[in-house]
Amino acid sequence: MPDYIAFLGTELLAKGELIDVVRDVKAALDQGAEESVALFDAATSRPVRIDFSGTEAQVLQRIARPRSSAPPKPGVVAREVTLLPRHWDWLDTQPGGASVALRKLVELAARDARGADARRAARDAAYRFMHELMGDAAGFEEASRALFAGDGDRFAAQVQAWPAAVRAHLCDLARPAFDPSAGDAG
Repeated sequence: MPDYIAFLGTELLAKGELIDVVRDVKAALDQGAEESVALFDAATSRPVRIDFSGTEAQVLQRIARPRSSAPPKPGVVAREVTLLPRHWDWLDTQPGGASVALRKLVELAARDARGADARRAARDAAYRFMHELMGDAAGFEEASRALFAGDGDRFAAQVQAWPAAVRAHLCDLARPAFDPSAGDAG
């Protein structure tokens, strides 16, 4: 999946690296595009807000971010945890103490939740995307219900009449939401 994707109305305008997509969007705007442009992170469907005023060089300069070559520093973050006395009693009996036991429990829970987390992330990304572009479209409410119910067949039927580019990207986003094994490998 490309890093970013842009739509002019409901037609695919560009997809790929941010700089390439921004160039294509800027060109469309400079040519007098009359429909609205929507730019998204392609994986999460989070909208990307860009100031397209000025020249292409000015727009690209505003989005340029210096990247640090230094690796992130590993560390432990201290936070408060509130538990019942019986939980603390149990943690105190664990090898390595409460911190080690809690880290192990969190790792185990995170591993067990991977599939559900992947399905939820896919569902949320698909919903954000379809709400932004098709929120007023026929079938939106039913498609939303099907998406959140995990009913892929009903979802596909509801979006069938939507523009091809929107439908294709939406179905790519939503596919893991309907896959019971999505993200379970580990």
